[in-house]
Amino acid sequence: MPPRLLRVVGWGSAAVLGLLTVAVFVLVLIPAKNAVLPTRIKYGLVFDAGSTHTSLYIYRWPAHKENGTGIVSQVEACSVSGPGISSYADDPAGAGASLKPCLDKAMQIIPAEQQRETPTYLGATAGMRLLREENSTKAERIFAEVSKAIGQYPVDFRGARILTGSEEGSFGWITVNYLLQTLIKFSFAEKWEHPQDTEVVGALDLGGASTQITFQPGVPVEDRNTSVFFRLYGTNYSLYSHSYLCYGQSQALKMLLAALHQASSSAEISHPCYPRGYEENLTVAELYDSPCVHAPSSASPGLVLRVTGTGDPAACGTAVRSLFNFSCGAQGPCGFNGVQQPPVRGQFLAFSGFYRSLHFLNLTGGQSLSLVNATIWEICNSSWEQVQGLFPTSSRRQLRDACTAISYTLTLLLQGYKFNSTTWPNIHFVRQVADIDVGWALGCMLNLTNIIPSEPLTAVTELPRSIWIAATVLLAIMLILTFCLLTAMCYQRSSSGYEQL
Repeated sequence: MPPRLLRVVGWGSAAVLGLLTVAVFVLVLIPAKNAVLPTRIKYGLVFDAGSTHTSLYIYRWPAHKENGTGIVSQVEACSVSGPGISSYADDPAGAGASLKPCLDKAMQIIPAEQQRETPTYLGATAGMRLLREENSTKAERIFAEVSKAIGQYPVDFRGARILTGSEEGSFGWITVNYLLQTLIKFSFAEKWEHPQDTEVVGALDLGGASTQITFQPGVPVEDRNTSVFFRLYGTNYSLYSHSYLCYGQSQALKMLLAALHQASSSAEISHPCYPRGYEENLTVAELYDSPCVHAPSSASPGLVLRVTGTGDPAACGTAVRSLFNFSCGAQGPCGFNGVQQPPVRGQFLAFSGFYRSLHFLNLTGGQSLSLVNATIWEICNSSWEQVQGLFPTSSRRQLRDACTAISYTLTLLLQGYKFNSTTWPNIHFVRQVADIDVGWALGCMLNLTNIIPSEPLTAVTELPRSIWIAATVLLAIMLILTFCLLTAMCYQRSSSGYEQL
């Protein structure tokens, strides 16, 4: 064989062998690393129908990571105009109509081809719980109207219902720990792992008609009514959770005013938590329009009551504490009103009304308990004119209730939930985590769409499109070179035969 032809054959064999080695590496070793094909985004909608207002939350997440965590983002939070849906007891159609502007907004955000597969929920909380107790027929009519309104849109509507207090507290706890990645997080090894030596965080929620506390206690909880069990990502969680109906901020302030009215035994009410010089009129019917307050039998619904603020911090604190029964008796540690509660433990995120009350006075930055108390004393000792000067852009209602709301919030946390000067720094007042509003809505969606699985799922391995293309090109080159090598070998054989002839 001529030396040149020998070199061609040698180089061709070496090239084929080298490409075969590369191809084997590409097709065998690369798939061992998790990689996924690009996928589209999925969406979910949750209506948070609270006692004082309703919000629509629009979430999205990568479809191929549906069973992961830390990947849900909040696209939009649309505030529904008007009061909470429970306020439409005598106009149920109005409850449904109130949701439409936010649904129209959602349809502008979610691609048309994905709308029919978008899971949509409406969860109502303590406002509708109270209405159901007062008049179940009116509550059912409201749900029928809101379901009818949502059903007119091309979404995967999965129902409207009242959440239990335990669900509301538990979903809030899931939201908090999901966002903080204390349940599971993406590690440097590029896989989802349960964080080691990471404590879960407790959740404190204050709505308009109820308040919830949920945390992982340091001792077993014997009362089944306050015990919640989860198995998330292969880890068991035993939680304490309780919801106090009528102890949301709006209803508590109404209970306080009713107690002051009944103590006065007249149409003149002195309110120690309202600023000095503040005055307003309201009827007995307006005051006693909730199952949380009961009008005296002798009170005429049309009677006009005159309320005058006295701005007395000490008397305000005494009046607020009178709403609670802090006695635990022989049953052991409790929160209030005889409900058992183990000692609070660990870090807590306080959101909703807890955050709003302190944020109004710029007290959400980790201020000491002594500074918070001093600020409360100052605001509760102010006149109506002084309060208006301090907060010129705030509404009349916000200014009227500033002292009452912050006094109630602090009493609930310290005397009610049994935080103290030592554990106070463990409470972190937040509205959002990672640009997502903190509340029960996200936890509800995660639970109902199984984005949080009951057991960890095995990762699915797929090859990216680019790797398949590269492998195809390499195989094509191999075939061409093999063809050239075979041609050269045939030429070499024919040449040898010619030489022999």
